Order: sequence, then C-alpha cells, then structure tokens
Amino acid sequence: MTKQLSADRISADRFSHITDWVFDLDNTLYPHHSNLFSQIDVKMTAYMTDLLQMEHEEARKLQKQLYLEYGTTLNGLMKRYDIDPDDFLEKVHDIDYSWLDPNPALGDAIRALPGRKFIFTNGDRGHAERTARQLGVLDHFDDIFDIVAAGLLPKPAAATYDKFVALHRVVGRNAVMFEDLARNLAVPKKLGMTTVLVVPNNFEPTFTEIWEQDPNEEDDVDFVTDNLAEFLETVMKV
Repeated sequence: MTKQLSADRISADRFSHITDWVFDLDNTLYPHHSNLFSQIDVKMTAYMTDLLQMEHEEARKLQKQLYLEYGTTLNGLMKRYDIDPDDFLEKVHDIDYSWLDPNPALGDAIRALPGRKFIFTNGDRGHAERTARQLGVLDHFDDIFDIVAAGLLPKPAAATYDKFVALHRVVGRNAVMFEDLARNLAVPKKLGMTTVLVVPNNFEPTFTEIWEQDPNEEDDVDFVTDNLAEFLETVMKV
C-alpha cells in the first residue's frame, strides 16, 4: 500500500472531533531541509568524543548504536555511562537557531486549530522553546512535554506517552499526533489517536522507502504529508 503525500484522503469525520493536537518538534514543526538537527548531531558526537576519549568515527558509530538500542543517544549514555543528563542537554542544544526561517503560514494554521496544542519532544524544553520562538509559533501552544517531563525516558516508550496522556488528560480518540518517525506513532495509534507522518519536502516514494528503518510501522500511520502548514489548512477547510 502507498500512503498519500497529501491531505486528499481527509474526510470531515477524521478531524472534526479532534480537541488535542500533538506535535513532535525536530524535523516535524520545522522542515527537514533546514538541517537544524545536524547541528545537534555534530554536538552529540563531539560530546561523546570528549567523554569517552574516542576517535571521531568510533564515537559516531557508538552514538548511532545507542540511538537505535535505547531510543535516544542520551538514554544510552545514561544507561551505560551514568552521565549527567542536564550537562548533555545543555551542550548538545547550544546551536544556531537562525538556520530556521520564521513560518507565518504554519503559525496561522496552528493558531486556527480548535482545542489544545502541545509540543511533545525527546529534546528539552529550552530547545523546544527556542525552536518554536524562531519559527514564530511558540505562543500558539498550550504546553511543552519534554524529555525531562518524561522522566528522561524517550519516545517510543509506552510509559512516556502514558505520562503525557495522564498529565494533560488527553483522550486518544480525540487527539492527533504529528511525527517524523513512524516508530513514534505506534503507541499513539494504539491509544486511539489519529496519526500523521511528516516527511521531507517533495518525497514521493512508497511508505517503506521513506523510512527504511521503520518497515513494520505502516499500519500505524493514517496520513503522510510533506507540508505541515498546508495539511493543517486543508484539515480546517474540510
């Protein structure tokens, strides 16, 4: 089955009942092509190079292994090396946010959504606030649920979604979640949420070609879009 890279399959009953709009941050609220996360990626490798006294390539290889095994590099470093998470989060998010262009269209689209809006991220609150402020959308959100609020347990852990749902009294069938990783939509789908995968601009392959690392998650995705602002605008017009 091929997922649509548009909102043309949206019917009125798919979003008319939604009262809670939940957005991942990195590569979701801002476009993948901005390459902002590459700065964080470089900072994480440098952190590990210094911490473990490794060569760059060795540290980068371990970084990716930890990400795949533990969900985030931070979680892996905490489990294996008992690092200070606050120190890690401060250093890897010391980046240049001017790489992001303000997105008035996205701000207008989010502001127009009925109900509550949340950012749900594996990053920390400071990074989420700086990112959303640069985009011009921060004031449109009711709250940010970050990795600290999650008890440092990252998505896609079910317990982390449970904490978010309990904290904000979110009813799954009345919520929609937007993510750039299909694996992070599996639990929301089980909770009854509508799920939307945000992919890089102008991608038109099949679902499994978009995210080869998530070949078994296709059934957890209801919609796919490569333009979040346009998708939200379409939802409001249905």
